[in-house]
Amino acid sequence: MTPELRLELTRLLHAALASVAPELAAPEIILDRPKQAAHGDLACNVALQLAKALKQNPRVIAERIVRELPPSPLIERAEVAGAGFINVFFSAAVKQGIVTRILGEGKDYGRSDIGRGKKVQIEFVSANPTGPLHVGHGRGAAYGSALSNLLEAAGYAVTREFYVNDAGRQMDILAVSVWLRYLEAQGMAVKFPADGYRGDYVRDIGSELFVQQGNRLNRPVAELPDASRPGDTADAMLDALIATAKKALGDDWWTVHRFALDAMLADQRNDLSEFRVHYDVWYSEQSLHANGAVDRAVKRLQDAGHIYEQDGALWFRSTHFGDEKDRVVRRDNGIYTYFASDIAYHAEKFARGFDRVIDVWGADHHGYIPRVRGALTALGEDPDKLEIALVQFAVLYRGGEKAAMGKRSGDFVTLRDLRAEVGNDAARFFYVLRKSDQHLDFDLDLAKSESNDNPVYYIQYAHARICSVIREAVANHALDTSLLPQAAVDVLTGEKELLLAQRLAEFPDVIAQAVAERAPHTVAFYLRDVASDFHAFYNASRMLVDDLTVREARLALAAATRQVIANGLALLGVSAPESM
Repeated sequence: MTPELRLELTRLLHAALASVAPELAAPEIILDRPKQAAHGDLACNVALQLAKALKQNPRVIAERIVRELPPSPLIERAEVAGAGFINVFFSAAVKQGIVTRILGEGKDYGRSDIGRGKKVQIEFVSANPTGPLHVGHGRGAAYGSALSNLLEAAGYAVTREFYVNDAGRQMDILAVSVWLRYLEAQGMAVKFPADGYRGDYVRDIGSELFVQQGNRLNRPVAELPDASRPGDTADAMLDALIATAKKALGDDWWTVHRFALDAMLADQRNDLSEFRVHYDVWYSEQSLHANGAVDRAVKRLQDAGHIYEQDGALWFRSTHFGDEKDRVVRRDNGIYTYFASDIAYHAEKFARGFDRVIDVWGADHHGYIPRVRGALTALGEDPDKLEIALVQFAVLYRGGEKAAMGKRSGDFVTLRDLRAEVGNDAARFFYVLRKSDQHLDFDLDLAKSESNDNPVYYIQYAHARICSVIREAVANHALDTSLLPQAAVDVLTGEKELLLAQRLAEFPDVIAQAVAERAPHTVAFYLRDVASDFHAFYNASRMLVDDLTVREARLALAAATRQVIANGLALLGVSAPESM
């Protein structure tokens, strides 16, 4: 229900409580949406809250509260249910008025100013720029984007951020992999390391590097270590190969490095943009080293006594903050760890003055949370301002079999492949059909089906059906759509009509709940219910009847439904087609 209706019902309940228990301080009134429409529009458990203090059966208290509720044109009736819940039914006039309100507010219906004046930063995806995005990244992208949209709809100033992991060993592995493919593009025989990045995309980048640089970056293959030499670990051989390549190329190592990085970032940016995922900031890990932010963060920890040296390395006392063991921030060779960069990055986030920082991480990063929170505490920051949303991996099923993953080998399903197969709409919607921390099996067959079992198709079909009816009304009944907000909605008295209007009235609550619980999936399920209620209304009531007043009122209800579906789908990054 709308905030105004909640406030009015809260006022009425407080007035009743003043008669029932005048000696008690009024408790907080909690109003919930019943799961079933037959149980009313809002439910209250205040009688259960008061049972202990009043030493009475909560059902008896609830009955007294209902008797003392002041009369109101907003309330049709209130009933006591179960152990003492109070179910409130709003009047038909309230539900009819929602139609007019939705048509008046349009795209703004459901939005609020709950978060006005508060700044939120959301970092999501932040995939290593060492390969194309895969279907696992897609879930984090869909979730982070939808959550950002929801927070903005609640009035928050949202900054969407992608942290570019462009420093460290993984980028070195990509660079040397690209360079070897560059040499191969010239016909040179190279023994490629088993743990290099082996996907076709690396061959493509190597070939593009050859087109740009010619043979300027050639170095004798005989100088390269044998990547398949027995007795050495794969990691040791890969590190030796990287060291040799850096020495042989000199400053041109960074030419290769930048070329590989730029190519992969351009691919990821394009993929995300086509997926309707956009960022305000692309933040470089390298910049944290270049501007001294990592040095400063580690020094702050040292000055506060949270760093100690052991075997030439610097360790953060993360066990003092709930972690299972202390963590290295600078290795004995003087190179900072990824954790050190992450400390500096989060310190910088807080320095930018965000009221809330939300990190969207893969569920495999669960163990990383205590050390990051501990580092923030050690830096004197408020760790409660940091929120971690974990996203479980999405498993793609095709033909009943799982698709393999593995970026270096190239044996994986890309987000781009998924989008090409099922479309952006189905991908965005299916990714948010479950809570982010729940396992997700992505059913490709269902996502592509044109059936009522496919939730995104079912919802979009409802929107397209409404558009079709309104087009017919314009063409054959001279409907002026601009006059629908003035339709005489008081003639909407049928059961299916009022149930649909009641459902539409819930939209602001659904958004508020989704924001509070960081749960875009609640919007997805709500839209499925809206579509179901609309189809039931459509099948039970002819819209294009001869009676002009009834016709326009029903078309107004349909138009309001269309608006709510469009608003909800937009929050999830899904289109609302006008024909299907």
